[in-house]
Amino acid sequence: MATKYLLPQGCHLYLRSNFDDTDEKLYQAAIDAAEKAYAPYSEFKVGASALLENDIIITASNQENSAFPSGLCAERVALFYAGSQHPNIGVKKLFITIAVTDKDPTLVYAPCGCCRQVIAETEKRQEKPIQIIFEGPDNQFIQSNGIAPLLPFAFKLPE
Repeated sequence: MATKYLLPQGCHLYLRSNFDDTDEKLYQAAIDAAEKAYAPYSEFKVGASALLENDIIITASNQENSAFPSGLCAERVALFYAGSQHPNIGVKKLFITIAVTDKDPTLVYAPCGCCRQVIAETEKRQEKPIQIIFEGPDNQFIQSNGIAPLLPFAFKLPE
């Protein structure tokens, strides 16, 4: 009997076998990026790939620093690079994966709180949600249609 998971509204589970060509390409790009991570302290390598509105794919990996918390997560590296190099082009999808040989199949590898806040700010800037895909339990993936299901109370400065 398959295990059932309670997901926030706006998120759903799906298998890699259900990926379309774009999702497969983003997944492979994120895996390749994770292999390039600099993670000598945690040994937790994360890769992200971002699909821009013009179909350019940007990849990034986490970069640790011995002066904690000076390192950056893969998601933030990808989104900051996209914003600096392609400032007027929105991000359609963000794919996040890990390159850890002993993954715990019961865990969800979701973006951290800082990354969620940066995703929220990116969505605000571009006035469009970003489809976020990350590794879920039992070799499944979780897809969120925008950051709101993952960060319902995002920080916002008063207007």
